[in-house]
Amino acid sequence: MVVPGLVHAYLLMPFPGSQDLNAITVSYYLENIVFPLRIVGGALVIWYLFKYYSKNSTRGKVIKGFVLVICLCSFYITDFAYKAETMFKEPQTIKFANAITNKVPESFVIIGVVNNGIAKAYPLIYLAYHHKVQDNVGNLPVLVSYCSMCRTGRVYSPIINGVRQNFRLVGARHYNAIIEDEGTKTWWYQATGNAAVGKLKGEHLQELPYEQSTLGAWLSKHPGSLILQPDEHYLGDYSDLKNYDRVQAVDRDSTLKNKDSLLRKSWMVGVIVNGQAKAYDWRHLFKKHLLNDEVNKTPLLITIENDSLTYHAFNSTVNGKELHFKLDTAGMLIDQETASVWDWDGLSTSGALKGSQLSKIQAYQEYWHSWKRFHPGTLFWKE
Repeated sequence: MVVPGLVHAYLLMPFPGSQDLNAITVSYYLENIVFPLRIVGGALVIWYLFKYYSKNSTRGKVIKGFVLVICLCSFYITDFAYKAETMFKEPQTIKFANAITNKVPESFVIIGVVNNGIAKAYPLIYLAYHHKVQDNVGNLPVLVSYCSMCRTGRVYSPIINGVRQNFRLVGARHYNAIIEDEGTKTWWYQATGNAAVGKLKGEHLQELPYEQSTLGAWLSKHPGSLILQPDEHYLGDYSDLKNYDRVQAVDRDSTLKNKDSLLRKSWMVGVIVNGQAKAYDWRHLFKKHLLNDEVNKTPLLITIENDSLTYHAFNSTVNGKELHFKLDTAGMLIDQETASVWDWDGLSTSGALKGSQLSKIQAYQEYWHSWKRFHPGTLFWKE
């Protein structure tokens, strides 16, 4: 009865080697039997203590008492200390503020969602601890999620088969957070919204559009946005993630001479166009600030703003004509075909195409190891 709990904890937490195993079905099975085994085991222990323990020799009592202590320690480790929903708690207080009363620095990176004229910003440093915030934006239910192990955010609708579900954090598989809906007990991968195991296996959560940017860049486009404030119960946990939203692991590695090396935790900007995934190395993109590319016969513009943290992806076709972009000496976006000027939201502000709007394409920032794991057919941009 101890072993299933230990195996279960090992598979659902990032212990050495655990996340490389294809064992999500085993993990799901253990999730369902561990608690009943705990009850049976506890009942047997209590029965033994009352009926036979006093009949043991002193040495036998010491040995069996020691074994019981080990079992209790194992129970504490697997069911409390290393349980995902215990380590990364839900926010106790979900509080928003406007730009005037906001306490979040504008340099912080956020995930921004807009619906029905209402904009909300969720600071990444808070999401990285909680892993998810369940909320509403303009009366639209949203599940704003973030996985710190694969460094990527997603926003989903929590509506499943017409019913709003509450989600809990189960653990991780392949270094990606696994969440479970309360109604069907299905397990979903956070990075894809795919149901990996359970009643709805094979189905997908509905993904909702979002942007990742600095709070300052977000407020310049949505000055009336509400901003999620820090939950005072978890200030210490947030401080442990200081600079998580802006410093790559490769930059902290003093032993690595070539910072442009492609590593497991190299940041990527990923897009999926008509079923084809493609990844862009963040460091190379950062140096250029924009790339003109094409994926699945769709012209793309990939950009990083001047704050070096806010990124975008656009379909660079306007009125059926493909445009190619460059930065002028003042750092403004200019299309080479008409010399029109564009802002970072894809709107032409002057020139022949003034008023035209580039179509946004959902883009994701993610570790390379995670992106290629969940998109095995991905293309990779090379100069």
